[in-house]
Amino acid sequence: MAKVGIVMGSDSDMPVMAKAADILEELGISYEMRIISAHREPDAFFEYAKSAEEKGFKVIIAGAGMAAHLPGMCAAIFPMPVIGIPMHTTSLGGRDSLYSIVQMPSGIPVATVAIGGGLNAGLLAAKILATSDEELLERLKAYSRKLAMQVEQKDARLGEIGCHAYMADKK
Repeated sequence: MAKVGIVMGSDSDMPVMAKAADILEELGISYEMRIISAHREPDAFFEYAKSAEEKGFKVIIAGAGMAAHLPGMCAAIFPMPVIGIPMHTTSLGGRDSLYSIVQMPSGIPVATVAIGGGLNAGLLAAKILATSDEELLERLKAYSRKLAMQVEQKDARLGEIGCHAYMADKK
């Protein structure tokens, strides 16, 4: 049974939403991913949001661009945490999406990550689930240690070869 629902309004959001799926997979968390438009197919959207608790979802990650109603509408229907991912847009750079998701009315909270923040949305979902799952908490701690080790390795490499060679290696 999937613990996390990942939903997006368009397949153009897939590269960002896949980052959430990737980290959930890395951490051993089951998910279900769907493409459902709150505007173009409202009946399918309402059915998705209404049935999410029954399906066993503990968190929904919803990505949306422009008017970005999908995360807020999920939060209005689904009684557990919703994490919104604002998508980058060509007209306003994603600020429109960000404002639409973060400016929810009182009583309907949506946790919101950075524009295009699929990885962080997946990690936030994992951290929410880890509040009642010790094994997952240990996997998250190991992930954090891995990140720290990567920074330490980069710093050691910089110390060995200097900034100009380091930058040349990055090209």
